[in-house]
Amino acid sequence: MTTSTPTAKNLVWHQATVCRQDREALRGHGSAILWFTGLSGSGKSTLANGVNGELHRRGVAGYVLDGDNVRHGLCQDLGFTDADRVENIRRIGEVAKLFLDAGVITLTAFVSPFQGDRDRARALVAPGDFVEIYCAADLATCEQRDPKGLYAKARSGQIKHFTGLDSPYEPPQNPELVVQTGTGTLEEAVAHVLTALEQRQLIPSGPA
Repeated sequence: MTTSTPTAKNLVWHQATVCRQDREALRGHGSAILWFTGLSGSGKSTLANGVNGELHRRGVAGYVLDGDNVRHGLCQDLGFTDADRVENIRRIGEVAKLFLDAGVITLTAFVSPFQGDRDRARALVAPGDFVEIYCAADLATCEQRDPKGLYAKARSGQIKHFTGLDSPYEPPQNPELVVQTGTGTLEEAVAHVLTALEQRQLIPSGPA
């Protein structure tokens, strides 16, 4: 695993001429980090992309950071041990912070199983900028769905350190939003998230 210990010295933060508020004003909406967490198969990526699609339709700039996608590049050197998961989420938190500063609504879809890791990602930004969204679907439902065949592989021993089976998942203690992805429809879940964003005045209200 790549160490996260800082090694560079003599660094000075360079203040940009154009700030986040300028970019938000140009776009006509706010920015935030929407952190979707839940078991594999709980619908995180599906919901994040569904919300982002509706944001795009409304002219709102959004970007989805998907767990599998970032492991093809940014985090391709990491495995799935507890230590690697910690580093994976640390990197994503830093990337999401950059997107936030760019004035983009950033949707992260990661199992992110440990509360401490999610809390550290939250601590990178100001209060109100981090919206933790718990995709609530129980293990039985997720395993029944098994869209990627991962639970079957984990049960057969082909995958080790699989969250929910031989690696723990810590549900959010006080998430900003709980979405019942195990029972409701995708349309209901997307509407739930969009309503929360409207109430926070991050995006304009949609059509009645």
